[in-house]
Amino acid sequence: MSDSDLDPRHLDTLDRDLGRLSALEQATAFVGQSTVGLGIAFVFILAVATATALLLGDAQNTAIVVIAAAFGAYMALNIGANDVANNMGPAVGANAMSMGFAIVVAAIFESAGALIAGGDVVSTIAKGIISPDTMATPSMFIAAMLAALLASALWVNLATWIGAPVSTTHAVVGGVMGAGIAAAGFAAVNWGQMSAIAASWVISPLLGGLIAAAFLWFIKARIIYRDDKIAAARTWVPVLVGIMGGAFASYLAVKGLKTLIKISLPQALLIGLCVGLVLWLVMIPVVRRQSQGLENRNKSLKVLFAIPLIVSAALLSFAHGANDVANAVGPLAAIVQASSSGDFTHAIAIPFWVMIIGAFGISFGLFLFGPKLIRMVGSQITKLNPMRAYCVALSAAITVIVASWLGLPVSSTHIAIGGVFGVGFFREWDTTRRMQRSRAEALALAEIAELPAAERRRRKLVRRSHVMTIVAAWIVTVPAAATLSGLLFVVIRSLIG
Repeated sequence: MSDSDLDPRHLDTLDRDLGRLSALEQATAFVGQSTVGLGIAFVFILAVATATALLLGDAQNTAIVVIAAAFGAYMALNIGANDVANNMGPAVGANAMSMGFAIVVAAIFESAGALIAGGDVVSTIAKGIISPDTMATPSMFIAAMLAALLASALWVNLATWIGAPVSTTHAVVGGVMGAGIAAAGFAAVNWGQMSAIAASWVISPLLGGLIAAAFLWFIKARIIYRDDKIAAARTWVPVLVGIMGGAFASYLAVKGLKTLIKISLPQALLIGLCVGLVLWLVMIPVVRRQSQGLENRNKSLKVLFAIPLIVSAALLSFAHGANDVANAVGPLAAIVQASSSGDFTHAIAIPFWVMIIGAFGISFGLFLFGPKLIRMVGSQITKLNPMRAYCVALSAAITVIVASWLGLPVSSTHIAIGGVFGVGFFREWDTTRRMQRSRAEALALAEIAELPAAERRRRKLVRRSHVMTIVAAWIVTVPAAATLSGLLFVVIRSLIG
């Protein structure tokens, strides 16, 4: 179909839509570089507090719940600013999505995940980190939850400011642990659970990195390094898309839809297998049609991975909204229940109005402050293209499934960043290996070896300074949030009695 065949009204509509995305991107850049963003965030927190006060009216402990709602809104903003970058960063860095389009997709799917599948029942005190029996009174429990919520939000805020993507789950865990220790001593902590979480600091990024590197090796060996790249892509891209579809179907069944339907891990894997086979068959003619007329070079292959990458980013956002919204509103829901009924020893169902605070807060935080971390994840650690970003997204889904099978608590943040590290370090290893096969390129290696140390570091494919900053932030997240929470608990306890 030629341009002359298109209805001019359709072209006008397309131009308007593209203009809206461009305007959104410019607006995001503006609020991210000025105090406007901080002002909007403050207005959002104030609006949440006001709406909560109007909703509760003269109910018992209204003032405390209003304060908790403000803290929850603040935490949700920080989750949107920090955590969402792990889902959108690779796609934006690979130029498969513009920043404006990524923000729209993430906001829609994060909110959908939070509101549709995010109402999971959370344990009384953040996943069994401390025993409810150690809390003597409801007021002590409320003080502990307030301290945990504020401390974790402040820590994630600081991490976003310095440009370090951290695990908000670990921040909440640290906050709960610190408040629990301040309230009832070290014996209150479930150290077995904490040991498993500490192990996940190492397991999550390593597993994510290894899986991402393995898929990148496969793509290079089976497609990129072949003489006829297009013919190889016609064979293997449908297989890879089928694997991705199957992995995400299992991922969503395990993590994102558990509040709607109870699905065991074997059932989730069976669902993934069926979805993967269907997608493989569907993609064979699609890829054959897409690849017609493409030149036999690496740049042409990017076209075939762009749409799967966009879909994967959207699905990751849905699953993230379904799971991590509890980090913002789980403690808030606990406070609401303890304030209204005095019960803090049983499971807590998150009220819908509390879920709305989390969903909207994540979306606002993404719009106001998300681009900084999206750029960090997408382009400042290592250079990504659609194939590499595809490997990162796929590794995130597979790692969560493997961790669920092994019963390991893992962080989606650590997995995604580990995938980026894995892709970058594999590129370094593969580039060095290939260069050493050629004498001319070996001489180039020798010339690089004679350069000053600072220049050699600059030429690495993975920026070491960012690696060290991120790893350091990961290590100190739990102890830093715990220490801050313990101090805040003492202050809050003295204020509310």
